[in-house]
Amino acid sequence: MAVGWKVHGDGKSPAPGQVVRPDERLSWPRTAGLGAQHVIAMFGATFVFPIIMGLDPNLAVMMSGVATIVFLLITRGKVPSYLGTSASFVGAVVAIRAAGGTSATVTGAILVAGLVLAAAGLAVHFLGTDVIHKVFPPVVTGAVVMLIGFGLAFVVADTYWPQDHWVALATMCFVFLIMVVFRGFIGRIAILLGLVFGFVLSWILDLTAGPITSLVPALAKAAPHDRVSFDGVSDADWVGLPEMHAPDLKMSAILLALPAVIALIAENTGHVKAVGVMTRTDLDPVIGRAVFADGVGTALTSSVGGSPTTTYAENIGVMAATRVYSTAAYYIAAAVAILFGLCPKFGALVAATPGGVLGGITVILYGMIGLLGAKIWIESRVDFADPVNMVPVAAGVILAIGPVDHKITDDFVLSGIALGTIVVLAGYHALRAIAPRADAGEVSLGEAGFDAGGPGKTGLDEAEAGERATGGPGAREEVAGEPATSAVPDPPPGRPGDDKTPGSGG
Repeated sequence: MAVGWKVHGDGKSPAPGQVVRPDERLSWPRTAGLGAQHVIAMFGATFVFPIIMGLDPNLAVMMSGVATIVFLLITRGKVPSYLGTSASFVGAVVAIRAAGGTSATVTGAILVAGLVLAAAGLAVHFLGTDVIHKVFPPVVTGAVVMLIGFGLAFVVADTYWPQDHWVALATMCFVFLIMVVFRGFIGRIAILLGLVFGFVLSWILDLTAGPITSLVPALAKAAPHDRVSFDGVSDADWVGLPEMHAPDLKMSAILLALPAVIALIAENTGHVKAVGVMTRTDLDPVIGRAVFADGVGTALTSSVGGSPTTTYAENIGVMAATRVYSTAAYYIAAAVAILFGLCPKFGALVAATPGGVLGGITVILYGMIGLLGAKIWIESRVDFADPVNMVPVAAGVILAIGPVDHKITDDFVLSGIALGTIVVLAGYHALRAIAPRADAGEVSLGEAGFDAGGPGKTGLDEAEAGERATGGPGAREEVAGEPATSAVPDPPPGRPGDDKTPGSGG
C-alpha cells in the first residue's frame, strides 16, 4: 500500500531478529527521527551534484522530496527509497555546457532521458527483468558506470582543484579519515561532513591568510578573490520558491544525456534487489515499476529546471543499520526536503561552497563511481580474456577519459562519455553477433545483486548496501550518478538487516 501503516511491535524498536517492513512503522516521534536521518544521509550528494551541474541546489532538494513521494506512490509503498540527485548525468552536463548549452538545454536533455528511463521501466514491467540482462550485460553496464566516473577526471583537474589546491587536498584527506575511522551513520555522511569541514577551513583562511589568487571559472583566468562569499546569502529571502525554468530540447544535448539511462536502470535494479534481500521479500516483480517511477521523477524535476533523480544507496545504509524499512519515514523525509527547498537563503549558502572544497569532494566521488564499474565486472566474473569483452570496453573507456571529440557535422560533436558509451554498447553487441559464444562465465546483473547507487547517487548522483556507506553519490551521477550500488551480503538466518550490517553510500 502507498499510505497507511500498522505499528510494529511496541512501536519503539524492531523486535529481536525482525525488521520493520515497508507497510509498518514505529511510533510517530521515532518515525520522524528516522525521517530526519534519511534527510541527512541523502543531503550531501543531493546538493553537491546540482552545484557541479550548474543547477539550483534549492530546487534540487525541494524536487527530490516531490520525486520521492511520486516514487513511493507508483511503487505502491513496496520499495522504500529516497530519490536524490543523480551523479550519472554530470559528464553529459559538462559536455553540454562546454558546447555552449544553457541550463534550459541541460534540463531539456535530462527530461528526455527521464522519459526514456520511464519507457524502459514499462518494458521491464511487461517483458520481465531478463530484458535488462540481454541488452545491458554486466560487461557493458560495468563499462558505462566506469567511464561515467573516470570520464569526469578532467573536471577535477581543470576546474575545481586549481581554484584552491591546498583546501582541496585537506578536504579530500578529511573525508578519507571519516570514511575509514568512523563506522555506521557518521561514515555514511562523510561527504556532508567533508563539505562542512572544507567550507569552514576556507572561511578561516579568508580571515587569516586573506584572498587567494587562483582560477576563477566565471572569468576563465586566475584572479585574486575570497574563497567564500556570503553576498548571495545576505541578499536571499528566508522563504520563497526556488527559481524555475522551462527545458529546451536540443537533439545534440539529448544524445549526450542518454548514456546515463543505462546506469540508472542498473542502480534501480540493484536497489530493489538489495532491499529485497534485507527484508527477505521477492521484489523482482516491482523492478519495472521502480525504474518507471525513477524515470517519471527525473522527467518531473527537470520539467521545472531541477536535477535528475535516482534511488539513493546512502538511505539503504540507514535502513540496514536501523532495520527499519518503513515508507512512512520516507514520506517524512520528503516533506522535510520540500520545506528546505522553500528557503532561498539556505540554497544561497549551499551555492557559496568554494571550488576548492568541491575539488576535494569530487575527486573521491568520481573515482568511486568509476571503481564501481570494476566491481560489477568482478562480481559478475566478466572474462576479459575474451576479445569481445575486452576490445570495445578498452576503446570506450579511453574515449571517455580523453575526452575524445568525434565531429559528426559542424553543429554536432560526439565526445567523451557519450562517444565511449556508444562504442561500448554498439561494439559489444556487434562483435557478439559476429563471434557468438556461450556466456556461462558471466553472472547477470540481478544475480550479482548490483546496486549502482548514486554517485551519486548522483546518483551520481552513486556506493553499496551491505558495506559501510561513503555518503557520496550515486555515483551512484550518482555518479552519473548516486547517484544513487553493489552486492548485498545475505543476512544471517533469523537476523535480516542486522543493525551491525554497515550501511551503503551512493
